[in-house]
Amino acid sequence: MDQQYGGDQARTIGGDHLALRDQVLSELRRRIVDGDYAQGERLTENRLAEDFGVSRNPVREALRVVETEGFVQILPRRGAVVATLDETAIRDLFAVRQQLETLAAGLAAERATEQDVARLRRLLEEASAATEAKDFDQVAELNSALHLAVIEISGNRWLTSLSAAMYHHVHWVFRLGAAQRAPHSWEEHIRVVDAIAAGDREAAAEAARLHVEAAATAALHPD
Repeated sequence: MDQQYGGDQARTIGGDHLALRDQVLSELRRRIVDGDYAQGERLTENRLAEDFGVSRNPVREALRVVETEGFVQILPRRGAVVATLDETAIRDLFAVRQQLETLAAGLAAERATEQDVARLRRLLEEASAATEAKDFDQVAELNSALHLAVIEISGNRWLTSLSAAMYHHVHWVFRLGAAQRAPHSWEEHIRVVDAIAAGDREAAAEAARLHVEAAATAALHPD
């Protein structure tokens, strides 16, 4: 009886621990992306544990994950600090985006169903409404949602796998300049979706390429 109770207790604690780590990870990542924790800001385990109302263990595990994702750097004598999006990091990100997104848009144009196109149109409508309302947190969420939807519609599982981690950083970069980029980004997205709806692979790939180039220019030269 005692042995069975102990086994159940161990499984329950283990499950809760993993869930707690994931919750801390999600919230830590969100606060970095949304700028609540600024680039270069020091993040101690004690401070984060207090911010999230948890022990240091799930914080320590979450910090390891965001370090591997590139959101945090561990520096000598300083510990964990929020990474800085310098010009090299931004250029590298957009170089990969251009390759992945042009391929994804072209494949999506070949493979999209009517339901897929309707899904993309709904995201465009929601993004338009969020832009009008100046809800730039929502605009950033919808920006990532649209790109990830195109990648999913492409039907290429390798693109989906490669893009999953990258789009946290895409969201981060977009959020920094969302107020300026949102109206232009929405118009560029319309061209991509229109080409996908028309089944025109070359036009979709070209619209995606031009969109990524415009986004890169805006990120590198915000003024």
